[in-house]
Amino acid sequence: MRFQRSLEPATLLKRYKRFLADVRLGDGSLAIATCPNTGSMLGLTDPGSTIYLSRSDKPSRKYALTWHLTDKAGVGLVGIDTGLPNRLVEEAIGAGQLPALAGYGGLRREVKYGSNSRIDLLLQGEGRPDCYVEVKNVTLLRQPGLAEFPDCVTERGTKHLNELAHMVQAGHRAVMVYCVQCASPGRFTLARDLDPAYADTYLKARAIGVEAIALTCHVSPDTITIKDQIHITDP
Repeated sequence: MRFQRSLEPATLLKRYKRFLADVRLGDGSLAIATCPNTGSMLGLTDPGSTIYLSRSDKPSRKYALTWHLTDKAGVGLVGIDTGLPNRLVEEAIGAGQLPALAGYGGLRREVKYGSNSRIDLLLQGEGRPDCYVEVKNVTLLRQPGLAEFPDCVTERGTKHLNELAHMVQAGHRAVMVYCVQCASPGRFTLARDLDPAYADTYLKARAIGVEAIALTCHVSPDTITIKDQIHITDP
């Protein structure tokens, strides 16, 4: 996907209240940007980091600036916007970049299923079981070449794994897609030290038949697109 206009660099001063960040713009002025990521963003909020912002010209918006990328030392550009992975994966499916998810004639978004849940993407095709696709945004990059999930305890993520396992048991197909908005990792695993319950539930879901795919992305101030499928190491 392409940003509506090229993102502008800024210096991060402080992230706070989860949704806001104080930044210094290129002309030296100070501003407040919104942060479209409610997670811990571990390793991506260091004061002094170079970040990239979009600017809205809508007068109705309280804050015109939105934070999209962080330039992490030794890693490169990392996308932090949790609203993008679903779109990126859907684009990749449409472009035939994901053979494991190819061959379905229909795609639906945010379909209710399970116990008061919504699946990110539901793929359907004649003569094939429905395929429930849950997409997670991955930003945890603690070691060179390794991406991890989650970056904090995620009860919601654990619930989603259990829901996918139930879909497999009901005769459907279920796939977890971990979308790493960064180009450099070559491996993916679960951060057991940060959320052991999620790691254990992941292994149980995989044993039942839930599939898992990890993807990296080409990231620039102009575009983000799916790059490669990378190896997953069990926790």
